[in-house]
Amino acid sequence: MGVAKQLYQLQEVDLEIESSERALTRVTSQLGESQAVARTQNQLELEQQRLGESRHKQRSAEWEIDDIVTKLTAAEETLFSGRIKNPKELTNLQHEVDALKARRNQLEDKALEIMDKVEQSETRVATISDKLENLKAEWQRQQQQLSDEAEKLKVKLSDLGHKRQLLAGEIDPPAIEFYQELRKEKGTAVARVEQGICRGCRISLPTTELQQARSGNLVQCSSCGRILFLA
Repeated sequence: MGVAKQLYQLQEVDLEIESSERALTRVTSQLGESQAVARTQNQLELEQQRLGESRHKQRSAEWEIDDIVTKLTAAEETLFSGRIKNPKELTNLQHEVDALKARRNQLEDKALEIMDKVEQSETRVATISDKLENLKAEWQRQQQQLSDEAEKLKVKLSDLGHKRQLLAGEIDPPAIEFYQELRKEKGTAVARVEQGICRGCRISLPTTELQQARSGNLVQCSSCGRILFLA
């Protein structure tokens, strides 16, 4: 086998290794915490905090209403008991009853508003919780797929590395060194020759270069300097 073909095969493996390494980098960069899950978790925690605050306000309003109702019941019982005969005292007590009723009505309206907020917040908490569970399930599924893909790429890279080692072991070290220098300089060190054209620079080759390339020896394109490989 000519050295040009050997170097071309080595280049094919190197290109596949680079492609697999890029794929592995892309896959591993996607492993880890999900921003969508984190954002939704924060939204849920904020809404749960609002719900807790609304429920606390609701309980406080209910306790205050109970206290007002207790005082109102006692005041009305005294007012209608007939025990108080003094008109001024009766008038004052009636004012107290009226004030307690007004306060009770005010608190009941407030409690209804708070109750409505609690219900709305409970709905939002339930909605966000469902969304979070779906996001977590999808994230876990994706993470498993990415982990499996990463493992396959690692195995592939290991196989390619072994294959490269075997190929490189059959090529003279100076040729490999020259090939590697060309790859650093041009990206592609070995160019196929098809229909008399160097596929590295797409320029027709002189007849003498084509004849030399057919020998399989290390021949460079006079235009781009790449190693010519004629299949």
